[in-house]
Amino acid sequence: MQLPAGPAFGAVVLAAGEARRMGGRSKPLIERDGVPLVRRVVQALLESGVHDVVVVLGYRAEEVEAALTGLPVRRVVNANYQAGRVSSLRAGLAALPRSIDAVLVALADQPLLDPADVASLLRAHAGRGAACAFVPRVRGERGHPVVLESSVCRAILQGDDEFGARQWMEQNPSQVAWFDSDNGHYCVDVDSFEDLERIAQRYGCAMRWPARV
Repeated sequence: MQLPAGPAFGAVVLAAGEARRMGGRSKPLIERDGVPLVRRVVQALLESGVHDVVVVLGYRAEEVEAALTGLPVRRVVNANYQAGRVSSLRAGLAALPRSIDAVLVALADQPLLDPADVASLLRAHAGRGAACAFVPRVRGERGHPVVLESSVCRAILQGDDEFGARQWMEQNPSQVAWFDSDNGHYCVDVDSFEDLERIAQRYGCAMRWPARV
């Protein structure tokens, strides 16, 4: 599923977190129907026509990287991943080429995201007007991937270490456009053990930890 000719899109997939609520297990390694979540998210981006994809690693980096074997993505290790998501976002943005027009910021624990979801988001992005950030929203809940224009990415990298996408949007609310959708895929991620069973039952998929974790 390829996008029509237009802006050059890159992506940053955040896969560095410690997952403290999961007892130290790495959420990107959770498998949906036998495929690690981080791999599913990357495949959704690639198959929708986003070719420059950076995966930011940190906690259990070697194991998460192994889940990406064979995929044409860049791997960046955030040595400061314990500082939180903003530090990983900044590491990912810094690794993308300057030729990128806009960047999708995705989470590595989105079990339902598929190529059609990404393509729908980017088709809608074309009608955003002059906005510099484009955010999916489902019944009032903001989701991911978030699309950031290159100007926003530069502003983030020029800011201090705690300045990320959320901070930029809070400072520039008039520059944020919303993609209102009924597609819950944009808002489903894994935050707790209970989420695994809930997602499996609601969406009819197998959610489990790989035997090696």
